[in-house]
Amino acid sequence: MKVKCPQCGKLVEYEGNRFRPFCSAACKGKDLIAWADEDYSIAGKKAENREDENRD
Repeated sequence: MKVKCPQCGKLVEYEGNRFRPFCSAACKGKDLIAWADEDYSIAGKKAENREDENRD
């Protein structure tokens, strides 16, 4: 079965691919960097910081 690399869109074999679902270590690394930079965050209001109500 072939799938598209989520980073570059290249078709790549899924089975036996050590970088799956990515096509290469480079695409896997680019995705990790984007995740760390919070490029995948969902827009919205920030949650309020509340202290746990069960604390003494």
